Amino acid sequence: MAANNLPSAPSPFKILVASLLAFLTATLLLFGAVLPAEYGVDPLGTGRLLGLLALGQAQPIATEDTEYRVDQAELSLYPTEWVEYFYRLEEGSSMVFTWDASGPVTYNFHASPDGAPAGYAESFDAQDLSTGHGTYIAPFSGIHGWYWENIGTEEIAITLTTAGFYSSAEEGRARAAGYKDLTDIRGNPVPSIR
Repeated sequence: MAANNLPSAPSPFKILVASLLAFLTATLLLFGAVLPAEYGVDPLGTGRLLGLLALGQAQPIATEDTEYRVDQAELSLYPTEWVEYFYRLEEGSSMVFTWDASGPVTYNFHASPDGAPAGYAESFDAQDLSTGHGTYIAPFSGIHGWYWENIGTEEIAITLTTAGFYSSAEEGRARAAGYKDLTDIRGNPVPSIR
């Protein structure tokens, strides 16, 4: 009979080396590809390099608990007068906005989180412009809005239009203040939740 030519079993050392290499490869794949693609976590920088971070970004659709609302305000300011106009938004809620002033204004878009001390606000945009357009996503639940001040020598008008997922709108200034009625996308009145 012919001798058996079966391969011999690998040594324990070769098994250990192969296991360590497999563990190292799995760890590199986890930190280099899976975490960036699935969760947007990129500790090694390979997700950005390979374009995997986009896969781990937030979903393109987010549902909201509140109804979609629309608000439009016409605000007039005498020279050196100011006005604040703000909304109640929950964390993650969004609104689109556009505003135009008929003259020069300084403005500040800021927000105050629920439970913050009186007078506390975080500023997100402060400039001297006569127009603004964009989208805002609330980083926390609270009051979010604009402060405008007329820096010119003539009375000016500001037209503000917003649409999104907020529960109330309020105007505040030295000569007038109060909550504003909101409408839905069809123009029907929507009760504010204060």
